[in-house]
Amino acid sequence: MSTDKKLSEKFHEVLRHEGVVAIMSWGVEPHLVNTWNSYLVVTEDERILIPAYGFRKTQKNVEVNPNVKLTLGSKDVLGYKDYPGTGFIVSGTASYIESGEEYDRMKDKFSFLTRVLEIRVDSAKQML
Repeated sequence: MSTDKKLSEKFHEVLRHEGVVAIMSWGVEPHLVNTWNSYLVVTEDERILIPAYGFRKTQKNVEVNPNVKLTLGSKDVLGYKDYPGTGFIVSGTASYIESGEEYDRMKDKFSFLTRVLEIRVDSAKQML
């Protein structure tokens, strides 16, 4: 595995502020679902773990095509040229975790989840 970081400090700064995350999947049919910045957990190897309660159409899409895109941002984090607000588009591959150590840790933190959406990040591009 490459040691190059795909998730910048600016990305992590955005996660420290609340905002909406949109997750796009396409497989059976194009679909968007939302969650919150504060629900994203980044692992040491830069996978993004997201508690899933619903996300059923997303799961059906991922079973056909694991590619996903996420958008997230915060108006409270300075972007390029010190303008207020910045955001990211993340591309990656998704799968679902339904048991095991990571599932248990996420369940302790987010009691409502029924599964964990795991995103293996390919790229994270700052847009603003």
